Amino acid sequence: MRKENLTITKQRALTSNIMELTCVGPLASEMTEPGQFLHLRVGTSDDLLLRRPISICDVNLDEQSVTMLYRVEGQGTKRLSVKQEGEQVDILGPLGNGFPLEETQPGETAVLVGGGIGVPPLYYLSKQLKARGVNVVHILGFQSVENVFYEQEFQELGPTYVVTVDGTYGSKGFVTDVLKDQQLSFDTMYSCGPTPMLKALSTIYADQRVFLSLEERMGCGVGACFACVCHVVGDETGTSYRKVCTDGPVFPVGEVVL
Repeated sequence: MRKENLTITKQRALTSNIMELTCVGPLASEMTEPGQFLHLRVGTSDDLLLRRPISICDVNLDEQSVTMLYRVEGQGTKRLSVKQEGEQVDILGPLGNGFPLEETQPGETAVLVGGGIGVPPLYYLSKQLKARGVNVVHILGFQSVENVFYEQEFQELGPTYVVTVDGTYGSKGFVTDVLKDQQLSFDTMYSCGPTPMLKALSTIYADQRVFLSLEERMGCGVGACFACVCHVVGDETGTSYRKVCTDGPVFPVGEVVL
């Protein structure tokens, strides 16, 4: 982990509120573990002192470039979204513990389940799994047709199912409906998305090889502020916890309370 100013080479809108940001710099060469995240400083004014955690979507080690997808919703991400090519972004990272690639062996099947802004980190994961000889299947969940992104990119790596809550694109329902309707079997599941989705998956697949990446608001990103703690399953005292930023964001199913 270290801090560096990376230079923006591209920024574009994928949907009405999802942006794709690509930056270059030596720091990108350290981003080899899918599922980790970066902490971005989006401004120097007093109202934007805290950094914003953004997951790593893709990395080109040869070009020392990193691509991030983020949702524009607050003042910080709004200011980030207007930055132009050639400007620099203050980035701290890579942070956290990512997805365990070694849990899935060559020839096995991994199903990657993403919901909303939890989809981006699964792309870098899928590329690395496929490079290891793993069969990858993707299930991407969105609210509506106008929220869908990166479908084609995932299709190029393996079978991809898209589901929307309102049924305006793909199948109608939730990611759990696709798993049931398609009767998908797998050796390992990797998932990232909203807590209700992760909770549903952890209930259905509690006894299987499943790894969940939690979405959580953060302060420091390095384990000092205790803003992103979650309790450990089975701890009746309520005193055992994990920090999403340093112990996670990826946890095996059944380890933390969702």
